[in-house]
Amino acid sequence: MSRKLIHLSVTAALMGSAAMADVPDVAVDIAPVHSLVARVMDGVGTPDLIVQPGASPHEYSLRPSEAAALQDADLVFWMGKDLTPWMADAVETLSNDAAVVTLLETEGTILLDFREGALFEAHAHGDESHEEHDHSGEHDREEHGHEEHDHEEHAHDHDEHEHGEDEHGHGETAHGNDSHAGDHDDHGHAHGSHDPHAWLSPENAVTWLNLIASQLSVLDPDNAGAYFANAAAAVGEMETLSAAVSVILDPVRGRSFIVFHDAYQYFEVAFDFPASGAISLGDATDPGPARIAEIQGRIVEETIDCVLAEPQYNPGLVATVLAGTDANTGVIDPLGAALEPGPDLYSQVIRNLATTLAECL
Repeated sequence: MSRKLIHLSVTAALMGSAAMADVPDVAVDIAPVHSLVARVMDGVGTPDLIVQPGASPHEYSLRPSEAAALQDADLVFWMGKDLTPWMADAVETLSNDAAVVTLLETEGTILLDFREGALFEAHAHGDESHEEHDHSGEHDREEHGHEEHDHEEHAHDHDEHEHGEDEHGHGETAHGNDSHAGDHDDHGHAHGSHDPHAWLSPENAVTWLNLIASQLSVLDPDNAGAYFANAAAAVGEMETLSAAVSVILDPVRGRSFIVFHDAYQYFEVAFDFPASGAISLGDATDPGPARIAEIQGRIVEETIDCVLAEPQYNPGLVATVLAGTDANTGVIDPLGAALEPGPDLYSQVIRNLATTLAECL
């Protein structure tokens, strides 16, 4: 190779490196949201995933590499403290120079109330729940990517992550409360008023795709065209996905199922496919005897067709609930624990939920 060609090759490489250096460093808390960000950044850059596949977002301890990703980030997307309370201090401390977007607080996000009871009334989360939209102007600051969040109630050290007792009451004293049926077994919980599993609504995904493109474009205007083009394509993919899921679920509509923890309300509302109950609360705390008895009673009384386990949580509880019944069982996963993180994961998670549910029913 001539010296001229070598010079041109080196120059091109340096220019390419400089272009990549301008792409924001982005950190994202959970795999489904990471997938949406990766889809918008496709062909431009790759975001870092904080909560690794197979782990519960409700309880997690940062690895050094994940802490470094938060520290190096120019932009952070996370659901919020209702899902990952342990992460609030980490974001405030490690990502204090980054633009931070809390998705549960962004304008346009559909929010549903946190359900306390073990049993759900049919369609109790129907049309009226869709009115639980949070369009408050107080969240406009999130649209600009600023880290103006209220972290004052998080007093624990983020490096220790003693989040079990402090934030969700997951300590040993939180379980085994033989409270009467209808009360949840863990009165010490500090969960918010809204169900944090909002990514299971494709409508929310569409809202967030456009937000993600906007936030990235503020920091990286040179690639704004690519971000918005990717977001537009992904919105079309969401429409196709929702139609496909409805087709999968149509043959088993009207049948009843119980989920391991109350994480699927947004999916239920989006596809008009209500669950009959949940073994544990939406923050995944272990249920007490009273709650288990409620679930077992409903399985027998209503001839529940399916009880769904999750890969992140105790399968023994599902076996206990199923004892003496003829209900089928399957494993359903709202996070995509067995999937490769990346642009395609979100659609796979939603489609897999529908497929597993239909097969179990």
